[in-house]
Amino acid sequence: MHLHWHRRDLRVADNRALAEATSDDPALPVFVFDGEVLDHASPPRTAALLAALDSLSESYRECGSDLVVAHGDPREELPRLAEECGADGVRWNRDYSGLARERDRETRQALDDAGLSVTDFQDELLHEPGSILTNAGDHYSVFTYFGKKWLDREKDAPFDAPDSETVADADALPDFATEPLPSLADLGFDAPEAAVPEMGTAAARERLAGFCEDAVFRYDEDRDFPAREGTSRLSVHLKFGTVGIREVWTAIRDAEKRAETDAEREAVESYQRQLAWREFYAHVLDARPDVTVNNYKDYDEPIEWRDDPDGLQAWKDGLTGYPIVDAGMRQLRAEAWMHNRVRMIVASFLAKDLLLDWREGYAWFREKLADHDTANDTGGWQWAASTGTDAQPYFRVFNPTTQGERYDPDAEYIREFIPELRDVPPEKIHDWPDLDPAERDDLAPDYPAPIVDHGERREAAIAMFERARGGD
Repeated sequence: MHLHWHRRDLRVADNRALAEATSDDPALPVFVFDGEVLDHASPPRTAALLAALDSLSESYRECGSDLVVAHGDPREELPRLAEECGADGVRWNRDYSGLARERDRETRQALDDAGLSVTDFQDELLHEPGSILTNAGDHYSVFTYFGKKWLDREKDAPFDAPDSETVADADALPDFATEPLPSLADLGFDAPEAAVPEMGTAAARERLAGFCEDAVFRYDEDRDFPAREGTSRLSVHLKFGTVGIREVWTAIRDAEKRAETDAEREAVESYQRQLAWREFYAHVLDARPDVTVNNYKDYDEPIEWRDDPDGLQAWKDGLTGYPIVDAGMRQLRAEAWMHNRVRMIVASFLAKDLLLDWREGYAWFREKLADHDTANDTGGWQWAASTGTDAQPYFRVFNPTTQGERYDPDAEYIREFIPELRDVPPEKIHDWPDLDPAERDDLAPDYPAPIVDHGERREAAIAMFERARGGD
């Protein structure tokens, strides 16, 4: 018997390491609540984690096994569990953040010192970091070329789920091994202000099937409009691994085969490119683990980010006076999720209108998003701030008014999350920053005036970046 250490693979189906288990060497599933990892966690992510673990435990009970739950340092807990349960080795699926790689290196050493075998597997991505390189053997810093190679590579088929013969029998486990899952309070967290989505493989598969049935064929035309159900919302399931990436890819390819028009086929291909973007940022993080705290792109001089606690708080609270920005920030608090187009808008506003360091925004997203993923969030934030790979040019500054008019023309999304504006005509909502104070007070006295002038801040942002580039 060996231990299977679950981390970001909270499922039994399409799990590479679990698929390697046999009746001669069955897997005993384990999850360790690691204090060092919990120090970087947040209420919505921990709530989603616990819901996913509850579903995972039920999956194992259906197989006649159970999930073993431990608390502490995995370098100590895994050798202890292996000894007490009679396991002779540990297997896991790889994670690619700097924190995870250091933890895994030290855990491997501790297990080796205890005389236990260790085997790890590539499972989180379709193509492992380091497998798609430039002709010079370097990691890609431009998505276009990476994406073409990624799409051209053959993808593995999903792995079968284990059965009762290949997972450890619950009746053979020591009593300590089947303790109940802790609560949020047990782990030191308050309840999140947002209701986290339903978690587990059944919920992930239901969402995937629904997306592939309809929305994926309209992905190109709907994905940028936050009032429409045009995206998959699979991000939280991919973050926690409640569905396997090979299963997702297979479902998307099956949808492509069902496409009836060129437009539908192109829409499915657009979603495939989004999966490639996810993996591109994971490859970048693997090559440059410091991108969580450092700019990817070098400037000649430090960027002169402003110190503006009041502006930062107004942005967090959705009280900037720019309706599309505020709707996004309020959706984040209400749902622990935000539409991707709006993520770009609010990130650009923070970096280019408020002139605040992108790391302030990244930290807030890490605190509030249930689907926070280190690679994707650092990649997105650095893109918006013109400091990352493939970043938008520093002189490109999203106009929040234009973005709202273009992607929420009837202000449906805005009015859903900003009740103060529900009785205001859409054209007035989009004109809000340009209305005179008396008209704003008459239309929505409880909604704030804009806290900055976009035109002035756009010029200030361009000048700030030009100074950082060594200009006059």
